[in-house]
Amino acid sequence: MMTFLQRGQAAVQSRNLVEAAGWFEKAVAENPKDGQAKACLGQTLCWLGRREQGIAHLRQSGQLLLKKARKSRDISLLLGLAEQLQFWNDYRGSLELLKQAVQIDGSKVRGFQLLALAHSRLNENKPALSAARKAVRLAPHSGVLQILLATLETDDRQYEEAKRRLEKVLTGFPTPEEKFRAHKELARVLDKLETYEQVFGHLRAAGDVAGLLPEVKKQDAALVPTLIKTNTLGFTRELLERWSCAGLPRDESRKLVFIVGFMRSGTTLTQEVLDSHPDVFVADETDLIVTLRNELHRMAGTAGTTPELLENIDIPGVTHLRRFYWERARGRFGEKIDRRPVFVDKTTMNTIDLGLINCLFPDAKVVFVMRDPRDVCLSCFMQTMAPTPSTVHVLQWERTAAFYAEVMEWWMCIRSRMTMDFYELRYEDAVFRFEESFRKVFDFVGLDWDPSVAEFHKRAAGKYVNSPSHGQVAQPLYTSSVGRWKHYEAEFAPISKMLEPFVTAFGYER
Repeated sequence: MMTFLQRGQAAVQSRNLVEAAGWFEKAVAENPKDGQAKACLGQTLCWLGRREQGIAHLRQSGQLLLKKARKSRDISLLLGLAEQLQFWNDYRGSLELLKQAVQIDGSKVRGFQLLALAHSRLNENKPALSAARKAVRLAPHSGVLQILLATLETDDRQYEEAKRRLEKVLTGFPTPEEKFRAHKELARVLDKLETYEQVFGHLRAAGDVAGLLPEVKKQDAALVPTLIKTNTLGFTRELLERWSCAGLPRDESRKLVFIVGFMRSGTTLTQEVLDSHPDVFVADETDLIVTLRNELHRMAGTAGTTPELLENIDIPGVTHLRRFYWERARGRFGEKIDRRPVFVDKTTMNTIDLGLINCLFPDAKVVFVMRDPRDVCLSCFMQTMAPTPSTVHVLQWERTAAFYAEVMEWWMCIRSRMTMDFYELRYEDAVFRFEESFRKVFDFVGLDWDPSVAEFHKRAAGKYVNSPSHGQVAQPLYTSSVGRWKHYEAEFAPISKMLEPFVTAFGYER
């Protein structure tokens, strides 16, 4: 006879997560000290969008596995759980387990590698560097670990050491992934060393090998351009106005704000400043709008574009979708979102879904963050980002500019049709005139100015930030990223015509 745990695992194999969660809950009730059952339940709840509950179970599982590991001296299950916690962005919970795991058994390379990653994502650079060095001592021939250590050395301004390490990786026999990451990281080091003439050679080399990476191959590169085309045609002013004055249920106790823009435009800085205000809760790079779009398509039960499906739903349908959004938000973050009067959904590329957002949340506000298009494209091309349907477009230089142009054309189109209030924040103004700029943002959101937000970087240190900029926002404001493109002016010749309309439209010097 199958146990509750086995039935749950069978349900997972059948992709019936709701049923699986039910069986795992029974397994935990039957044996509350079964670490495996708690881990299975936690993982399943996370997949179902009930992340706060799921992580609580994963953490409890970690404590149970920790007791067993102390007796058996076997930390393999503990490391697996720590990796799961990192997958769900609970780097603090993962870190606490890993600290104890490596004390039990300090011979496991994976333990120190995960420990270095956890410290790094929490902006704890010195202990991250120490853990990475221990991992490299245990596996000196690992290209992955050498690149990780070089990345942390760069963060610690040990540029020459990082450069030598990366060059050594590239002169060996690196895998395509190691080659890609080594070239990307070496470009970053050379930029820091102001050896600008060598940077683009490594960036282009990384772009050449990117297409060989499995995680890049599996991305649907046509998804976002297709969405932009269908949204441009479908989201007419008439559709966007449809529910603006309708009898939708309004929640007067809470304001909803979306921070959007383009990658590397300053949205993370904006999020962290707003998150420093006591009346703001920030949801950092979530799938809330993606799952909302999926729910719309599930409700319709027929094929069609998002605008077409919105044309055919009524007020009860819109009400359901609004409620669905908040249920997903509570599942992700818990009831604490109800204790702050302003909920900020910062997911940069929600720019693509502004039509959907406007239709369902006409009472929301939008902060659109813009930056000099040349600095945006340069930063995107230089940055190593997790592969997504959006980031696969910034692996080659010319395609980076073309994709930026596609998204910005969409923004210029939708902003003339939207009924939502929006505010355009220039990154450069935020850097050079911080208080003046953010006073306007808080006024737009409907909050009083709080001087403590100027200390946003202190709050970001030791905190997980779901962005490649996580280390930058843990520092005081700096101006070196403004006008950075001028170091590479010659490289802009092939793409200048694509960017020129936006340089002019957004008021940047030509």
